Amino acid sequence: MENTTPPGDEGLSAPHVLEYAYKRSLGPVLGRFFTGLRDGKIEGIRTRSGRVLVPPSEYDPENGESTSEEFVEVGPGGVVKSWAWVHAPRRTHPLAHPFAFALIQLDGADTALMHVVDTGDEAAMATGMRVTPRWSDEPVGRIQDIAAFVPEGAA
Repeated sequence: MENTTPPGDEGLSAPHVLEYAYKRSLGPVLGRFFTGLRDGKIEGIRTRSGRVLVPPSEYDPENGESTSEEFVEVGPGGVVKSWAWVHAPRRTHPLAHPFAFALIQLDGADTALMHVVDTGDEAAMATGMRVTPRWSDEPVGRIQDIAAFVPEGAA
């Protein structure tokens, strides 16, 4: 198709940054999850069909039923299911150097948790690799209590 933009008319453009600047109350399920992170453990919740959701949810995403009240400790290690490398982190990213956002299925969980993996080099990242959490030095009960996941044996 031929370019029909007149010379000197490049059109309008504007910078756009996608952010989700909101806060959510936790409730008993996520409250327990974040308290567990503060205490150095990761918990999921069992659905009525027996699956373990991490992070835990009040409702089963497959059928909308309430989940059970049975919390299950998982991990701390797990397997990278998929990932995307961040070459140039923004100031709002969790790490100031290149890293991967990854879906990590923790041992004992049936779903994957999205978090960051710090390998130091994209060549060291792989789907199927085992990772383990590197905990924050000052846990307070938030997802950043896991500073990053790292290749198993490197923590």
